[in-house]
Amino acid sequence: QAQLVESGGGSVQAGGSLGLSCAISGYTDGYLSYSCIGWFRQAPGKEREGVAMTLNGGTTKYTDSVKGRFTVSADNAKNTLYLQMTDLKPEDTAMYYCAAARSGDCRVDPLQYKYYNWGQGTQVTVSS
Repeated sequence: QAQLVESGGGSVQAGGSLGLSCAISGYTDGYLSYSCIGWFRQAPGKEREGVAMTLNGGTTKYTDSVKGRFTVSADNAKNTLYLQMTDLKPEDTAMYYCAAARSGDCRVDPLQYKYYNWGQGTQVTVSS
């Protein structure tokens, strides 16, 4: 399977912006090798939550709490997936993970699918 490596995490104040990157290696098709690829996050004491996913049909799916604030995109030439986050809130504080699946089954509910391929995570901390 391909390797996923996240970067771009850091500490920002509420209302600020931050961009995350997920570098994809191992497949020449990059993000197009996957039916679903995107971002999850996990805060201390909470379950891992699907945040934003891209589907090979050209659609995107966001959890309600980030709609209008986060944007997921991809650059296949650079084999990189992005998450641009704006108007950050303290409740956005979490470890953010890149996740991917090649099975078309992920398209049914991409934010709840049990992904088999994960990156190592990058920390995002938002202070009030």
